[in-house]
Amino acid sequence: MYIDSHCHLNFPELREHLPAILDRMRENKVTHALCVCVDLPEFPDVLQLAESYPHLYASVGVHPDYEDTPEPSVEQLLELADHPRVVAIGETGLDYYRLQGDLEWQRERFRTHIRASRACGKPLIIHTRAASEDTLRLMREEGAGTANGGAGGVMHCFTESLAVAEAAMEMGFYISFSGIVTFKSARDLQAVAQAVPLERMLIETDAPYLAPVPFRGKTNEPGFVRHTAEFLAQLKGVPVEEVARQTSLNFRQLFGVPK
Repeated sequence: MYIDSHCHLNFPELREHLPAILDRMRENKVTHALCVCVDLPEFPDVLQLAESYPHLYASVGVHPDYEDTPEPSVEQLLELADHPRVVAIGETGLDYYRLQGDLEWQRERFRTHIRASRACGKPLIIHTRAASEDTLRLMREEGAGTANGGAGGVMHCFTESLAVAEAAMEMGFYISFSGIVTFKSARDLQAVAQAVPLERMLIETDAPYLAPVPFRGKTNEPGFVRHTAEFLAQLKGVPVEEVARQTSLNFRQLFGVPK
């Protein structure tokens, strides 16, 4: 019924308890999850999860926060993405919140991921924080949007303005909401979620982080994505079944995952 479009099941907080976490996914009617890679040395673990469980999928990429790590090339990303269980390129993007100074290496890394996405036709998972202007600029310059021959993708764990969401959607991207949208302090983000059409929306946990209410502050896991869906349904005034159905359909269409 629900799909967690972004989680990190290979992180130790979750990996050590995987059987119980997968059981709770099933109990909460979460049918699939996308395990997102953030660092190339960790990619084998991410892929192993996707190869071991038919309802898990993988991505390949290097997060913008990882400064001291092997830098990917387009060719390397293409080689690793050439696997049926790898459905996306990323997590990639820009983050000016945590890191300071000359961040041109971040921008070049982002360009590398966009070029790999265009070359293999697999969508991008984009992280942006305190960097939306440059993120959108590079997406346009590198032709990440579907109208320019790119594969499109998703703006993951979205916390930016409606104007940023609209710009991304114009390029063919989906907007993904995490447990943050359930927080009482997230009034601006809730207004964005009200305005984003269900047809352009995904839901995610970003587990083990950002657990939704009523689990805020605890270790997040894919089964909790149901609570984000329930909150969005109430926010938009639609049945939760409609949020579940449409976001699952969006996930399948974006990542090419069969029903």
